[in-house]
Amino acid sequence: MEDGPQRAVQGLGSFPWYVGGTQVLGLACVVITGVWMGSYHGGYAWDGSGQEFNVHPLCMVLGLVFLYGDAILVYRVFRNESKRNIKVLHAVLHLLALIISIVGIVAVFDFHNHNKIPNMYSLHSWCGMLTFVLFCVQWLMGLGFFLFPGTLMALRSWYLPLHVFFGLAMLAMSLATCLLGISEKLFFSIQHTYSQFAPEGILGNMLGLLLVAFGILVGYVVTREDFRRPPHPEEEALSVHFETLTEGRGSPTSP
Repeated sequence: MEDGPQRAVQGLGSFPWYVGGTQVLGLACVVITGVWMGSYHGGYAWDGSGQEFNVHPLCMVLGLVFLYGDAILVYRVFRNESKRNIKVLHAVLHLLALIISIVGIVAVFDFHNHNKIPNMYSLHSWCGMLTFVLFCVQWLMGLGFFLFPGTLMALRSWYLPLHVFFGLAMLAMSLATCLLGISEKLFFSIQHTYSQFAPEGILGNMLGLLLVAFGILVGYVVTREDFRRPPHPEEEALSVHFETLTEGRGSPTSP
C-alpha cells in the first residue's frame, strides 16, 4: 500500500535536478542565440538593417521557447502555492512571452519591408505564424476558462485536457519552427562554407540540439506522473462550492 507514495517521494528527490536542467538548457539557448546574432551578424538595432532582423531570433527563442516552457512548468515547480497564484503567474509568463514574440515578429516584418523582401513565403514563416496565432488563441481561452470567475466547472473540465495537450503541442511547434529558422539562416549566411564545418554552422547546429533537449526535458517533467502537483483538500472544497454555486446543485455536505 505504501509503495506508490514511497516511489513518489523518491521520485521527487530528482525533481530539482530536472527543473534545474530545463533552466540551464533554456538559458543556454537564449545566450547562444544572442551571441550568434551579436558576434556573427553585427549585433542589434531598429533601423531596417540586418541588425534589426537579429532581434527576431533572439525574441522568439526567449519568448516562445524559454518563457513559454517556464510557463508550462509553473504547475510542477510551485507545488504548495495557492492555485490561484499559480494561475496568475502562468498567465503573466504567457503574456511576457506574447509581448516579446510580438517584438520579434514586428522586427522581421519591418526588416523585410525596408529591404523589399517578400513576407510569408517560407515554410519557417508559415509554421511560425501558425504557432503564434494558436498561442494567442490558447492564451485567451485559458484566461476565459481558468482565470476569470463565472465559467461552469463542466466546461473547465472539458477544456482542461485540450489546454494541456495544445500547450505541449505548441511548444513542439515553436521548437520545430526554430529549427527551420536556424537552417534557413545558416543557408542564407554561409551556404558555401556550411558543409566545411564553419564555426557559425557548428554554433547554429549546437543551438538546435540544445533547443531539442530543452523541449524533451520540459515534456518529461510535465508528463511524469509523480511530478504532478498534489491535490490540496482546501482547493477541492472550494471547487465543490464553486460547482454548487455555478451549476445550481444542492448544498455540499461539508464546508
